[in-house]
Amino acid sequence: MKKAVSISILSTIILLVLFIFSFKLPGADEGDKKGAFKYKDFQTPEYCQSCHNDFYQQWSQSMMSQAYTHHWDEIEYFKLAVAHAEAKPEFKEVVDGCNGCHTPMAYLAGDVTPPRPEEGSRANESVSCEVCHLIKGIEGDTAYNFNWVIEPGQTKYSSRKGEIESPDHTIIATDLHSDTKICGSCHNEKSPFGVWVKSTQLEWEEGPYADADVLCQECHMPDTEMKTAKMGTTYPDARTHLFNGGHDPGKVNGTIELRIQPDIRETEPGEVVVFTVTAFNQKTGHKFPTGSVEDRIVWLHVEAEDEAGNIYHIPVDKKGFEGEEYTIASDALAYQDMGVPLGIENFEGVRREDVPIGDRIFRMPYFDPEGRMTIMQWNTASLGVDYRIGPRETKLETYTFELPFEVEPGQLKVKAEMYYRLLVKPVGEYLEVPEEEYRAQLVNSHSTEITVYP
Repeated sequence: MKKAVSISILSTIILLVLFIFSFKLPGADEGDKKGAFKYKDFQTPEYCQSCHNDFYQQWSQSMMSQAYTHHWDEIEYFKLAVAHAEAKPEFKEVVDGCNGCHTPMAYLAGDVTPPRPEEGSRANESVSCEVCHLIKGIEGDTAYNFNWVIEPGQTKYSSRKGEIESPDHTIIATDLHSDTKICGSCHNEKSPFGVWVKSTQLEWEEGPYADADVLCQECHMPDTEMKTAKMGTTYPDARTHLFNGGHDPGKVNGTIELRIQPDIRETEPGEVVVFTVTAFNQKTGHKFPTGSVEDRIVWLHVEAEDEAGNIYHIPVDKKGFEGEEYTIASDALAYQDMGVPLGIENFEGVRREDVPIGDRIFRMPYFDPEGRMTIMQWNTASLGVDYRIGPRETKLETYTFELPFEVEPGQLKVKAEMYYRLLVKPVGEYLEVPEEEYRAQLVNSHSTEITVYP
């Protein structure tokens, strides 16, 4: 009996050791990249600015230049990710790997955990000019988890060699810089559990825009007539370095086209009217929302207003698919696993979304190893139903409304509004993230009217 118990304990220890040593970012070889270079091997963005001022000014206003310093990224990294690795050391390499995309030079220089942004280190350069223009290839067939091949030096890689030789460096044109895989190397990501927690470029590959050869760069680096360098040639199709995406209200506005119509136009109190909302993704080459889907939240709100100004909220009709409960707003609690990095035992979590109960949510929930909904992508062991809106996809939602007997006769205006948040509001409030990160943004709206007779 004692021998059997000893064998059981030994087996458990072996499995635990194997688990810990296998717990790493798939596709990323830390031994090859982390600490392979020094900061001095890379030029600063300001050095590049001396010849490429237009590109520098565009980049400096983009999220590429803030990938490490942006307030939510800083809070998430230090309050949750780093603290989680301190509580559970098996996450250390995974959390270090966050820097492979958010501040690649710091990762390559072995400066992990990097200093906080207020200390002004070179980690603050985030995704700089040198990072992208020193990439010479991708490891493997699928781009993900910063599996780029980088080579510091005087040779820069770009989509075009140019007509005039640079006095400062050599330029080599590569197919990669005119390929979406260079984007996918950071905008596709697997968790240590092998789950795709970011898949923006893969969503593009599977969608209609890939078939039409409309690249990520077409929308996020639109071309225009400009000089690529002060002493260079003016090209009619130079790629701007705007990188505008989900943090740009202008990019989000109008992403989804909405229409709402009733099944009848004339009715009276006590009768039932069914409203159908059509939501068409007319703008993105990937799903909406995309990227850090554990953070993002998109919802559809429908309400009616009668002649007297009375407001009636109309909940969405259930469709009955598996996992639908995560796509209809409720007052449920979630994100209990934040208690580990926050040092709170038996943390009850915070409200899952804080949007009007009964509204339709377009999301894909992430779950931790214990099956709880999580906001921590590195702790994601499984995914729930994917109820986002794909490129050129149309979703129909119905709203059944039984008119109250006290409704005011006359015109009843019914409005459908779609909203977007970069971050779930209760999480932002709890972690003291600036309000701008979880402020609701109107994506689109549409309204219709019916006549109510006494």
